[in-house]
Amino acid sequence: MAPAQKAQATISSDDFKTVARVLTVVENGLPGSDELLKGLRFTKPSTIVGITGPPGAGKSTVVNELINQLLAGGKKVAVLAIDPTSPFNFGSLLGDRIRMAAHFSHPDVFIRSLATRGSLGGLSAKTIEMTDVLRAAGFDYVLVETVGVGQSEVEIAGLADITLVVLVPEAGDEVQNIKSGLMEIADAFVINKADRPDADLFANNLKKIIHQKPGDEIPVFKTVGTTGVGIDEVADYILSSKPGNNSRKAMLLAEKAYRLIQQKRMEGVDKRRLQQDIEEAMGREDFNLYSFVGKHI
Repeated sequence: MAPAQKAQATISSDDFKTVARVLTVVENGLPGSDELLKGLRFTKPSTIVGITGPPGAGKSTVVNELINQLLAGGKKVAVLAIDPTSPFNFGSLLGDRIRMAAHFSHPDVFIRSLATRGSLGGLSAKTIEMTDVLRAAGFDYVLVETVGVGQSEVEIAGLADITLVVLVPEAGDEVQNIKSGLMEIADAFVINKADRPDADLFANNLKKIIHQKPGDEIPVFKTVGTTGVGIDEVADYILSSKPGNNSRKAMLLAEKAYRLIQQKRMEGVDKRRLQQDIEEAMGREDFNLYSFVGKHI
């Protein structure tokens, strides 16, 4: 049996240790990772739920409560919590696992943190690959929580079957900006911290914007993640959605393919070495950024 086939035979949502080891191989591009990915087989329907939104919206709290609701339905849940990578020390906070500590020991919940690896949009090709590993392992739901900065709100559409955009009432000034990106990729909006003032006003304004066209049926949910209020409605929406039944499937797959191709073509670029080289080059009087880049292409 080929290495990829052997690996595939052992990936199961019933064996978290093996899933973790396979994810480590894929995340770090260790020998055999390409063969493993090419050998992935998806024998069980899995729903990928992307959860994005601005920092401070309470995404991790919402995810934590969603896990409770999905578990109540007898589902197996995996979570990829994406943390920002520092551009200065290339490290990541990886703190989401702490916020979801209540689920660490649950036999039906697998949680993994993942650094953005410098991806400006918050998603890297590794996110796509690791999500597919979890799909192949047979988890019913894979929740991908992004850092919610840059273009991650748009990029998540290339990964998820369902995209939830989490906002807070204080985001009222950002409503106009929603038109340009989030409205196009959001399958549903979640207004978290809805016990705060002006939550109803914000919800109504949001509905007016996203329901301008006849036939628009993007739901808007109001939740209080810290108490679980409204989370059951969001969970029911997720549970009633069917994976793979997405009219944007070709666009989503093209987006995934683009990220994977981009990663392969950038494999030879060592960001740490690049920083060292540019620090040295900056000291020369004839330094020109474009000439420097030309030598590295």
